[in-house]
Amino acid sequence: MLKRIIVGTLIFATTTLFAMSTGELNKASKSELMEIKGIGEAKADAIIKERKESKFKSIEDVTRVKGIGEAIAKNIKNDIKVKETSKKHSK
Repeated sequence: MLKRIIVGTLIFATTTLFAMSTGELNKASKSELMEIKGIGEAKADAIIKERKESKFKSIEDVTRVKGIGEAIAKNIKNDIKVKETSKKHSK
């Protein structure tokens, strides 16, 4: 239990630094979501369905989706950071 609290706190702390990244998650197409490690067609569909009900306000919110835990949430966060860095360098 303590480990989950610590991990949750660390995820929260790091994702608050990247608050803009949730916008990417709320806009990503199915094919863009499927480019993220650990997300296939079914999970991409589940993410899209969940965000239609309630937009993601933080990366932790994606764990509301059945089958998505902390590891995939971390993959999503890392993927979004890489895309944001690429956009900045391509300008």
